[in-house]
Amino acid sequence: MRADEGAARTAKEMKRLKALNRLLKPIEETQSALEDLTSLHKLVLKEPDAATLEEIKQELRSVKENLKEVELSVLFAGPEDAKDVYLSIHAGAGGTESCDWAQMLLRMYTRYLEREGFSARIVDLTPGEETGIRSVTLSVEGDFTYGKLKSEIGVHRLVRISPFDAAHRRHTSFASVNVIPKIEEDLEVEIKDEDLRIDTFRASSAGGQHLNKTSSAVRITHLPTGVVAQCQNERSQHRNKAEALRILKAKLYGLKLAERQEELDRLYSEKGEIAWGNQIRSYVLHPYTLVKDHRTGFETSDAGAILDGDLDQFIEAFLRQSTSGN
Repeated sequence: MRADEGAARTAKEMKRLKALNRLLKPIEETQSALEDLTSLHKLVLKEPDAATLEEIKQELRSVKENLKEVELSVLFAGPEDAKDVYLSIHAGAGGTESCDWAQMLLRMYTRYLEREGFSARIVDLTPGEETGIRSVTLSVEGDFTYGKLKSEIGVHRLVRISPFDAAHRRHTSFASVNVIPKIEEDLEVEIKDEDLRIDTFRASSAGGQHLNKTSSAVRITHLPTGVVAQCQNERSQHRNKAEALRILKAKLYGLKLAERQEELDRLYSEKGEIAWGNQIRSYVLHPYTLVKDHRTGFETSDAGAILDGDLDQFIEAFLRQSTSGN
């Protein structure tokens, strides 16, 4: 093993250990609080007084909060949950409206990732013809990234008064979100050279201008499946090709995960689970404000907070339903 490979593996193990420690912390705090409660309970039985009773109430509140954290940590038990991800957003049909909606979703997820302390970088972005974005792919790293973001996979629907319609009519726009876990470097994903078509093109900025005069952007198509991955964030064609290949491998691995999930959906279809890729959430901004998850039924009228990245309650509701159902 080369020194750089060893260092990379050590860094990954340290990151995994750090994530596990974050899960263990609320368990340890709960155990400590329960021990304190036991001591206080014995004390108040011997010498009842108001101050000790108030202290017991405070400890109980602390235990309840810690138990909630422990309960949430159990929800991240999936084999892929601790992995970093590629998060992609694609505008649906509808031109300017959908491209603008995709841009709004990018902003929403960027705010959420900032709240969580995740690091994110754009590896590919295709701008819309007039405004917004046609598609974007982010590389996201953090603790239990896939576990938290897998709830976002599917079609997102927006209903609003269009800012682009002079008649101020109500429009419905769609955009799809995909989240695929990054694969480990030592995990083999068989890809034959003859199954790949590699195209190069000039990278474009969000404003549509070409970033450089050389064809540094790379698009790789896996011919047997039609899966496409591209990268244009680097000036080096070699680096873009390497990143695009990593994305392609992750997407092909994601297909296997999707097949496994579809099988689970078939097993639990009588309980009403919805397969990946379907419309999952609606964001209504007119004539009233409502954001509703169609899988869990969870909803809120505070659409502004959701579009500012406050997604915790939606993610938690999805994880709880997934765990109880499957």
